Amino acid sequence: MKTDLRSLMAEDGFVCPSCGKRHFGGLSDCLIERGAMERLPSLLEKYHAHKPFILCDRHTYRSAGERTAGILSSAGIAHTVHIVEREKPAPDEHIVGEALMFCPPEANCVIAVGSGVLNDTGKILSRAKRIPDFIVATAPSMDGFASGTSSMERGGLKISLPSKCPDAVIADPDILAAAPVHMIRSGIGDMVAKYVSIAEWRIAALLVGDPFCETVAEIVNDALDTCVKAAPLAVQGDPDAAASVMEGLVVSGLAMNYAGISRPASGMEHYISHILDMRALAFGTPADLHGIQCGIATLVTVRTYEKLAMVRPDCEKALAAVRAFDPDAWNAHLRERLGAGAEAMIAGERREGKYDPAKHAARLEKILAHWDRILAIIGSLPPSEKLEGFLRAIGHPTSFSEIGVSEEDAREAFRMAKDIRDKYVLGRLLWDLGLLDQIH
Repeated sequence: MKTDLRSLMAEDGFVCPSCGKRHFGGLSDCLIERGAMERLPSLLEKYHAHKPFILCDRHTYRSAGERTAGILSSAGIAHTVHIVEREKPAPDEHIVGEALMFCPPEANCVIAVGSGVLNDTGKILSRAKRIPDFIVATAPSMDGFASGTSSMERGGLKISLPSKCPDAVIADPDILAAAPVHMIRSGIGDMVAKYVSIAEWRIAALLVGDPFCETVAEIVNDALDTCVKAAPLAVQGDPDAAASVMEGLVVSGLAMNYAGISRPASGMEHYISHILDMRALAFGTPADLHGIQCGIATLVTVRTYEKLAMVRPDCEKALAAVRAFDPDAWNAHLRERLGAGAEAMIAGERREGKYDPAKHAARLEKILAHWDRILAIIGSLPPSEKLEGFLRAIGHPTSFSEIGVSEEDAREAFRMAKDIRDKYVLGRLLWDLGLLDQIH
């Protein structure tokens, strides 16, 4: 299925030819076109939203927030503007609390001007107040524009918090193209992560029964292909190419809504990024934009899959590794590396029990039975050399050292990524095979 936004956003969804379910995107309006912001007043009228609350930071206020407020003033629409003054607001309890405190009681719509943190905060705020949510995008930098979740740090743990799919996304290609090129590269990095996420979704369906939908996978792959083709011109500031990247990012979010899980858009590479963010939060270590970290982690993950494909699974070795595994020592290591954020990960493992020997033995049996199919899925990934060449061509970093992350932090982020969520990713496959510390 092609990434035609109009068909993907059908209000009554569509009946899936692969899984037979009716998929709903949740996003009602998406305008990625020149002059899109001028249509804000009519969109607000459609949603009976006459007192919007505009949320932005100092940078996004200059790039599109001031213009948004001016358009509403010219249309005679009363509104409130709140500018987050922190230079780099974190996606945590503090910014959510700030938004809640400054949003006036009479506000009947949220307009988040920006990308990433501001959009995620706006979705949480709109859900809490049960009012419409609009996004005025200022950079094609991440894939969460149309998703029904917000990527936040809660109690030191990076989580996907159920929030609200926005009602409308508005993006002017000229504004997108004028964004810092590092942010455009971030959006592309977030999209190349889909190579891994789709492959791991297929593996998880085989081994742990995650529901898989071929149609949703095709939608994501098509969006990914569109972004990859547009990337070289997008990083040169071409508005049409920036719009193509933006459309792919929106479609990626819709795909998560269709599937009802984040599987179509995130896997091992996202969790490596989350670990780096958690360590930065706890200890002030270097971290970069989420999409940049995901792009590098995608390359690392693909390289590791290539190494895994050269190995023949050894049942006895895997069982022996699990017998030797010390959960208490591992939990102590998590606490040392991640601080308070480790506690939620440890509590999650107590609920999930993935380290239970009986559960491991059952998974191992499936791994051995499906090894040929797993190899075929690994073979569907792009060659790491080709992926590295693409990233280098658009100026995207290809190693964690380029963004200031130490070799030790990068290695430990890879080892710990399996514990972020109860999601079957490469780290868990390697642990199940007794190879986590041998292959990476």
